[in-house]
Amino acid sequence: MSTVAISSYEFASHDTAAHFAESLLYIGWDEHMIFAAPLSVPLSLSTTFDALVQNILPTLYGQHPEFKKINWNKVQWFRSADMFTPRMQGTLAEQGFTHKSVLRFRTPGLEGIRGSCG
Repeated sequence: MSTVAISSYEFASHDTAAHFAESLLYIGWDEHMIFAAPLSVPLSLSTTFDALVQNILPTLYGQHPEFKKINWNKVQWFRSADMFTPRMQGTLAEQGFTHKSVLRFRTPGLEGIRGSCG
């Protein structure tokens, strides 16, 4: 059901990057529904992709039984719905990520606990 304003509805958004100490990055691991939704992570956009993979993803997803089985050379990466190949030494900003961007990754051959998403 849509809503119609009866007068001008102009306001300053309170979820812009200026209101946060770090940019928010939404990170989702496709087909791993033990995590109900992408995680919202405050990160500097100067973080390298390598640092994200080596230092940040293990703290977010390391408890999952399949995390240690990930073959990082076969991971498929998505910026929102668009597949891309990250430059591991490049920063998030250099690779097109901004405040509230979505990063998704898919791990071929790993389809959730006991193949629950395959």
